[in-house]
Amino acid sequence: MENRGKYALITGATSGIGLELAKLFAKDGFNLVITARDIAELDETATLLRAEGVEVLPIAKDLFDREQAFGLYADIKQKDIEIDVLVNNAGQGVYGHFEQIDVDRELRIIDLNIASLVILTKCFLSDMLARNSGRILNLASIASKLPGPWQAVYHGTKAFVLSFTEAIREETKDSGVTITALMPGVTDTDFFNKADMENSRAVQDEDDLADPAVVARDGYEALMAGKDKVISGFKNKMQVAMSAVMPDSVVAHQMSEQQKPVN
Repeated sequence: MENRGKYALITGATSGIGLELAKLFAKDGFNLVITARDIAELDETATLLRAEGVEVLPIAKDLFDREQAFGLYADIKQKDIEIDVLVNNAGQGVYGHFEQIDVDRELRIIDLNIASLVILTKCFLSDMLARNSGRILNLASIASKLPGPWQAVYHGTKAFVLSFTEAIREETKDSGVTITALMPGVTDTDFFNKADMENSRAVQDEDDLADPAVVARDGYEALMAGKDKVISGFKNKMQVAMSAVMPDSVVAHQMSEQQKPVN
C-alpha cells in the first residue's frame, strides 16, 4: 500500500469529523498521531484505529493553550516522526449574544481555532516545504462565508481559517505541498453540546444534520486530490452561493433567524 509508513497527525481525533477522518486515513494505511485533551478517549480511539493494522500514537494536549501546540510539535519531533499529512480539525464554538458571553471563554476559543492552528501549520509546513512534499487539511466551515449572529466569534474564527488557508496555498503553490480547506455545514457531532447550542433552531431538525462520515469523506477526497477547498453537502453549496449575491445585512438577518433559540 503506497501510504504504508506515512504518518498523518489529526487534532480533535476522538469524535465527530476528526474521528471519521482518522478512520479513513487508517483504512488507507496511514500511521496516525492523534491528539485531544482526554487521554482515556485517546487510548480508546487508538485501539479502534489499530484494528486496521496501522501504528497509532495518542498524545494528550489541550490546544486551547497555544503553548501546548508548540509542545505537540516538539513531542513529535523528539520521537523522530515525520508528518506527511496535518489535519487541523480541533475547534469549538460558543452560543449566545456576544455581549453576554464570558470573554475568557471566547479568547480560549480563538486560541484553539486560530492560534494553535497557525502554530501547527507553521511548524509542520516548514518541514514539508524542506522536503517538498506534504498535505494539510484545515477545518473551516460554511460559517467562514456567512455572518454569524449568536455565534459571532466562531464564525469570525472560521473566516480567518479559510482566508489563511487560501493565502498560504497561493504562497506555496509551486512546492510539492498542497493545502485544502474543508467547509461543512451543520453536522451531527458533539459541537453543539460543547457550544451550549442545543436550544438553537439550527439543530432542532435531525434530518438537517450532516453525517460526519460523509463530511470526512468529502474532505479526505478533496485533500488527496489536492483541491483548494470543498463545501460538503449540496444544501450548503447552495446557501453559500446564494449568500454571495445577497446583501450582507440580509444574510446576517437570515442567519440570526436560523440560530435563534427555540422557546
